[in-house]
Amino acid sequence: MLFSWYKRFFSQPHQPFFTSGILFFTLFMILFILVYSNILVLDTSILTYHAYSMVFVVFLQFFLGFLFVVFPKFLMQAEISEKIYKRHFFAYFFNSLCIFLSLIFYSKITFVFQIFLLITQIFSFKLLLDIHKKSLVQIKNDTKWVLIAFFAGLISHFLFIISNLDFKYSFFISKIAINIGFYLFLFMIFLTISQRMIPFFTRAKVPNHVAYKSLKFLKIVFILLILKIVILSFDDVRFNLISDIPLFFIITKELIKWKLPIFKVEAIIWILYLGLYWIVLGFFISIIESFFAIYNSSIYFEKIVIHSFALGYFLTLLIGFGTRVILGHSGNQIVANKFTVIIFIALQFIVLLRLFSSICSNFGLDYIFFLNLTAILLVLVLLVWSSKYITILLKGK
Repeated sequence: MLFSWYKRFFSQPHQPFFTSGILFFTLFMILFILVYSNILVLDTSILTYHAYSMVFVVFLQFFLGFLFVVFPKFLMQAEISEKIYKRHFFAYFFNSLCIFLSLIFYSKITFVFQIFLLITQIFSFKLLLDIHKKSLVQIKNDTKWVLIAFFAGLISHFLFIISNLDFKYSFFISKIAINIGFYLFLFMIFLTISQRMIPFFTRAKVPNHVAYKSLKFLKIVFILLILKIVILSFDDVRFNLISDIPLFFIITKELIKWKLPIFKVEAIIWILYLGLYWIVLGFFISIIESFFAIYNSSIYFEKIVIHSFALGYFLTLLIGFGTRVILGHSGNQIVANKFTVIIFIALQFIVLLRLFSSICSNFGLDYIFFLNLTAILLVLVLLVWSSKYITILLKGK
C-alpha cells in the first residue's frame, strides 16, 4: 500500500515539489513568527532565514515543480523522466530541511547546505538548458527568458553564499544578492510565465480573445530591473523614480494592450488577472514612497514595495497556477469553487494587512503586532488551502 502511494505521489513532478514548497513555506513562516515573538532566538540575520529561504527554498521548488511539467511541452520535447526529477527533488528537500534545522540548532553549518543547494540548482538549470538546446521549435523566446532569469538566480545564490564570509563588503554583497534574486530571478520568471500562460488560459475560455504582446517587452523590463538593482545599492529611495516610473508605464501599457476580458472569464482565470494587477500597484506604491522621501522623509515605508510583489503578485499567482495545475493534472474539473474564491479574497486581505503593517508605525501603532498577525493569518490561509489541494497532491495520480 505504501509502495503504491509512493509510485502515485512521484508519478508527476509537480506533486512532490509543490508539496515540499508549501511545507517549507509554512515552516519558515512559523520560524519567522517565533523569532518576532521572542519565543525563539537565532544567532543569524533575518536575511538568512527569511529572504534567502523564500527565494531559494520555497519559490524555487514551486518554480521547478511547474517548469519540469511545462518546459518540455513548451519546447515539444519528451517529458522529464521520473528518475531524474526525483533525484532533483530529494536533493532540494534534504538540503532545505538541513538549512531549516541548522538555523535553529547550529547556524554555523548552514552555509554548507546552501552550497549543496546551489549545486542542485546548477544541475536543474543544466537540465532545462539541455531541453531548450535540443528543441527544434523555432520560437523559443519564453524559455530563453526563463533560462536567463534562472541563471541570474544562480549568480544571486552564489553571491549570497559569498556574503556569509565575514569581510568589509559582506552586507553590501548580501543586499545585492537578494535584490538580484528577487527582481532578476523571481520577478522575471513570474513575469515570463505570466505573459505566456495567462493569455493562453484566457483564450481557452474566450476563443476569440487575442493578447497583443510586445515583442521586446521582456527585454525592456529586464534592462530596467538591472537599473533598479543598481539604484537600490545606493540606499536612497528617491532615486527609485528613475527605474520605477518607466517600469510602471511600460507594464501598465502592456497589460492594457492585452485587453484581458475580466467579466467574461471564470474565477480560476480572473484570480490570475488579480495577481497581474499587483505588479502595477507595486510599482505605483514604490513611486509614492519615493515622492514621500523627497517631500517628507520622516514617513517610514518598511519594505512595503517588496511585499506588494512577494505577496500580492508572486503568492497570488503561485496559488492560482498551483490550483490550476493540481486540478488539471489530477483529472478534476479546473474550476475555482466558493472555497477557492474565499481563499483568494482572504489572501488579498492579508496582502493589504502586510502593507498596512509597513506603515503602521507612522500612526504610533505596534509594528511587531501587525507583522505577527499578518504572518499568522498567512500560515492559516495556507493550511486551509492545503487541506484541500495538498491532499490531492498527496493522493497522487
